[in-house]
Amino acid sequence: MARSESDNPARPPAGVRLCALDEIKDPGGKSFRFRDGSRMFAGFVLREGGQARGFVDSCPHAGWPLAPMDDRYLTRDARHILCAGHGALFTLDGLCVAGPCTDERLTDWPVEVRGGEVWTA
Repeated sequence: MARSESDNPARPPAGVRLCALDEIKDPGGKSFRFRDGSRMFAGFVLREGGQARGFVDSCPHAGWPLAPMDDRYLTRDARHILCAGHGALFTLDGLCVAGPCTDERLTDWPVEVRGGEVWTA
């Protein structure tokens, strides 16, 4: 049986400071990587105004990171999350609306904004 991402020992627990909200473009995204031994957790946070939403950085179709080389998670018009690997488009709440994983969802990574900073929740 495959382990779920919530069982990943590299996934940071609630209460870890990720960055100041102002360090993320508005609108835009920022990636975060955590390592525990041979395990790695990859996540990203999207910012829209004073709000932030986190996702596990893994395409539901292929398993690779959505933006492997930079923090360009959004399309140019900032209306969708883009998988750089095969061009799948996701709504800003994580639902795939175009591509080989249509109707699948990105995995949520709970984050919250407190005092102008982004924290794991």
